[in-house]
Amino acid sequence: MQDLTELTAVQLVEGYRKGEFSPVEATRAALDRAERIQPEVNAFVRLTGEEALAQARASADRWRRGEPSGAVDGVPVTVKDILLLRGAPTLKGSRTIPESGTWDEDAPSVARLREQGAVFLGKTTTPEFGWKGVTDSPLSGVTRNPYDPTRAAGGSSGGAAAAVALGAGPLALGTDGGGSVRIPAAFCGIFALKPTYGRVPLYPASAFGTLAHVGPMTRDAADAALLLDVIGVPDSRDWSALGPAAGPFTAALSGGVRGLRVAYSPSLGGQVAVQPGVAAAVRRAVERLAGLGAYVAEADPDFADPVDAFHTLWFSGAARV
Repeated sequence: MQDLTELTAVQLVEGYRKGEFSPVEATRAALDRAERIQPEVNAFVRLTGEEALAQARASADRWRRGEPSGAVDGVPVTVKDILLLRGAPTLKGSRTIPESGTWDEDAPSVARLREQGAVFLGKTTTPEFGWKGVTDSPLSGVTRNPYDPTRAAGGSSGGAAAAVALGAGPLALGTDGGGSVRIPAAFCGIFALKPTYGRVPLYPASAFGTLAHVGPMTRDAADAALLLDVIGVPDSRDWSALGPAAGPFTAALSGGVRGLRVAYSPSLGGQVAVQPGVAAAVRRAVERLAGLGAYVAEADPDFADPVDAFHTLWFSGAARV
């Protein structure tokens, strides 16, 4: 029998459309995987199994009627425990927030997913208030690498990355101020990006100001484009939200890169040390882009100490938490 946890969101939706399997089957498989990995990897602070199965049954009914709610109807999703999920507490990795409190509204990205029929498996782990590049907290302990539990999953969206890597849902919402979707994506071998500020609305506003973004975390670029199409729309609760994108991100996947201008900085002007293996991998990607017709130029920004500047902004945000 096909292992539904290995399928992407795009493949799940296609399977629902063809009647090959149902959202209930996919959700049960994802929940089983989440429960199996939790003791060793510790990717979740809370699983919402009963609610997820109820959402999956409602989705299955819509698919049977030929009336899916949207592009991700019935797809299992996880939510980093920095973002609001209606009916569940948002503890942000901290013991200072009462576990008895629940929210009666969703974060904008969660609301857009709910409108389009997504199934919410639960909340993934974060360091306290999402402030560092590894995922451990006084609330939930250490989140471990999905391939080697002696190593870190990265952070601060480490739980989300580990869950996606191990098949506990193909889509995850993470947040990123200084690498918090990109670091764990690299550590866990998945795909993530930090969108332009305002592309994905955020509410409540983050103490880290314009550094804080919501980003998609998936196994491949096609799923990330699908997720960004769903969550990258305006929300009146965020004054900084951008208007609608020029076109679907999924449509851009087949457009090629010919003529695209790409700036490539091997070491940010010598400001950061890059391991040879990482530098070689990035160089191969750059050469591939150039071979496909992109215009690639090496850029060395004149920035005396970017780390110092980042720390000033980051620590002032942390002081406001």
